[in-house]
Amino acid sequence: MITTLNRKRNLLRCLSALLFMGLMLVAPTFAQTPLPSQMSTSQMLRYYQQAKASGMSDMEIEQAALARGFTLDDIAKLRQQLEGVQNDGGNRVGSKRDTLGVTRSRIRTRPTQDSQQQFQDSPDDRFGDKNQDRLRENERPQLSEKQKRIFGAPIFQNAYLDFAPNLRLATPKNYILGPDDELIVDIYGNSVENFRLKVSPEGTVKMLNLAPVFVSGLSIEAASERIVSRLRQAFSSLNRPGSGTYANITLGNIRTINVIVTGEVTRPGSYSISSLSTAFNALYASGGPTENGSFRKIEVIRNNNVVAKFDLYEFIVDANLKNNITLQDQDIIMVYPYQARVEIVGEVKREGIFEASQSDTFQDLIRYAGGYTSMAYTAAIRYQRNTGKEFKVGLISAGQAEGFIPKDGDLYEVGEILDRYENSVSIEGAVYRPGLYALEEGSMTVKDIISKAEGLQKDAFLNRAIINRKNDLLQPQVLSFDLGKLIRGEIADIPLKSEDEVVIKSVKDLKSEETVSIQGAVNNTTSFPYAEGMTVSDLIYMAGGYSEGATPYRIEVARRVKNDSATNDATETIKILTFNIGNELQILPENRQFELMPFDIVFVRKAPNYEEQKTIVLEGEVMYPGRYAILNNAERISDVIQRAGGLKPNAYLAGARLTREITEMEERDSRVLEKAAFDRDLFNSNGVSPLTIRERDLKADSLAKVNTQVIERQLVGIDMVSILNNPDQPANILLQEGDSIMIPRRVETVRIMGEVLNPSMVNYDPSFSFSDYISQAGGYSDNARQNKAFVSYANGRLDRSKRFLFFPIRPKITPGTTINVPAKLVKTGRETTPGERIAILSLLSTLAITVIRLF
Repeated sequence: MITTLNRKRNLLRCLSALLFMGLMLVAPTFAQTPLPSQMSTSQMLRYYQQAKASGMSDMEIEQAALARGFTLDDIAKLRQQLEGVQNDGGNRVGSKRDTLGVTRSRIRTRPTQDSQQQFQDSPDDRFGDKNQDRLRENERPQLSEKQKRIFGAPIFQNAYLDFAPNLRLATPKNYILGPDDELIVDIYGNSVENFRLKVSPEGTVKMLNLAPVFVSGLSIEAASERIVSRLRQAFSSLNRPGSGTYANITLGNIRTINVIVTGEVTRPGSYSISSLSTAFNALYASGGPTENGSFRKIEVIRNNNVVAKFDLYEFIVDANLKNNITLQDQDIIMVYPYQARVEIVGEVKREGIFEASQSDTFQDLIRYAGGYTSMAYTAAIRYQRNTGKEFKVGLISAGQAEGFIPKDGDLYEVGEILDRYENSVSIEGAVYRPGLYALEEGSMTVKDIISKAEGLQKDAFLNRAIINRKNDLLQPQVLSFDLGKLIRGEIADIPLKSEDEVVIKSVKDLKSEETVSIQGAVNNTTSFPYAEGMTVSDLIYMAGGYSEGATPYRIEVARRVKNDSATNDATETIKILTFNIGNELQILPENRQFELMPFDIVFVRKAPNYEEQKTIVLEGEVMYPGRYAILNNAERISDVIQRAGGLKPNAYLAGARLTREITEMEERDSRVLEKAAFDRDLFNSNGVSPLTIRERDLKADSLAKVNTQVIERQLVGIDMVSILNNPDQPANILLQEGDSIMIPRRVETVRIMGEVLNPSMVNYDPSFSFSDYISQAGGYSDNARQNKAFVSYANGRLDRSKRFLFFPIRPKITPGTTINVPAKLVKTGRETTPGERIAILSLLSTLAITVIRLF
């Protein structure tokens, strides 16, 4: 019963601590305090530990939470979650043993002001709650653009670097005890006891009924000796050889101390930190130096005496923490304003704003900047300095860097090295090792650099070479010489100067890229590099051989005419040569006799009667509907219907339709006209072609390359009744690839649509006229354009209304017809009023009477 009561009491205290810390630490007002349902288990435990570390008792925490408006119902909602925390052996709050790591990690670094509360997680907390990383990072103060450039400032933005002491270490031997420290005394052996001794404000600890022991100001070793000496009053042989009873004294909870961080820091104030904390830990908690704060002059003041001076650059640059002393209660950390800052830009490894101490030189600043980059121009560094009246510029030579003293406001610019070589010459072109070479002491000639480049290539052009050189005004010059004569010693060798470039061309560099190409009925129509001795058969072989339908006995070669002679025909620009190459591409002596020349074009023709299969679709009321191949270029509509076995008895010929693919080629009027002109020129009235075979083939090839991509299908109006009764008439058109013929069954309806009162479909009646069908749809609407009514027949043909004098002539209606009544055109602009129309009629009447009287 007592255990259960104690358990509930401890649980209530935990809940109270949690609610109070959620109110006091997360937000300044109750409205901003997180609700219990919004808190995770890790947050609950963390807030409780923080409250305990601040020195508040359980009763004080409970009373403060209830005073803020939290009810017992709120506390009850959290009991189930905290039950698991209470029963967790690894984080047991009430245990007396195995809690050293937990109790030490309760210590947090925080300012004492409510407006500046800042909690920092220990390493175990950080890895236990992923969301805490983001919280810590967001809580860091944001740097201005200038602060981001100050060397060292970003280190105080790093959420994972806080210089916090390692609370999981063994008890430090040199640790000095003080009030609120806790000692754990374990007695083992023949006797077993355990004590947790808290140092009182008077500096003493008390055990059993023994007199208090004064330990404040002692090291842990000295305090252990005093405590063991006092315990011997109860355990006479304690820690003596052979006694069998021993004591081990370790440090438990660590006290908190208050230190003041002041001066040029982001958040000056008083901070409660662990007694193991160092100056860097407190400085990080304060947010680090401000924009005007010094990184080089920071002091720790204790009892009005400066006990340590440290320079943050020693840590950032050299990883030196020798002056990072352990703080004591009421220590003061003073951050002074900076004395001198300079900026370094350009070719250094770390650009930024650097603070210079009184003993620093320019060489020290370069060390802070990480040194020069590999492209830095170090012979002279340009700087800008404020004289108090104006700016001045200057140069720092390489020898002055170690003795040059920087001043506040200096700007140093480290430039790039010059894009030039002080002792180089180069050779390019037809040599075995082109590139840069050192211009050695003495002199180097053209022969020398050719020798260093492993000599000339076999295809080097010897009649001319050039040297690209810059004169004294850095203007380009070109020196040309006869390379062949220089190599043979017929002319003097030429000395070279720094940055000279010797250019030696090869024979092929002075010619256009020589190719031969092949077109027509081969598997790969493209160009190939020209090679000496290449024949037509070789080129066909390189092109993958003949394609289907090729004619190997009619191959043409088009060759350029190069000879410029008055005897040549001025109109002849190419020569055409015809060959007969076998299908098997055998190596025959007669074929080897003719070799191709650069830029020849080989044409391989297709057989005159070769053509890929073309198909059409025949559907509907025929005996054998389906897909049919076009037999020849003269096959027409009636022919394919006959091949399909004729018509079925209920076929409706008047509704037969033909749809045809509209290709991209047929939309291009210029190409359609070109084809028509070609067809007309091909055969004259006597049936003889006025064109040569070559010209005809060239035009046929150009037309074959027209893109014939299908873009849509269009209905072609046909009169199937007339076609089948008289196949010789023009309506019996030639079939084309992709045509589709549909012969439907007889249709017994007529459709009326458009501007009628009741668009509908009615049955066909031979006795009905056009007007009768309009009446079947309720008559015209007010917006109907009656005189423009038209019909579309089942076969796709159209017919419109006509007029003779004042009498309309309407189209004939057949089964399957659709009557279309269009709407009136929408007039733009203002309509005339009734008064305006009466005035216009009156004017017209007056004009008519006047004209009649005149005549």
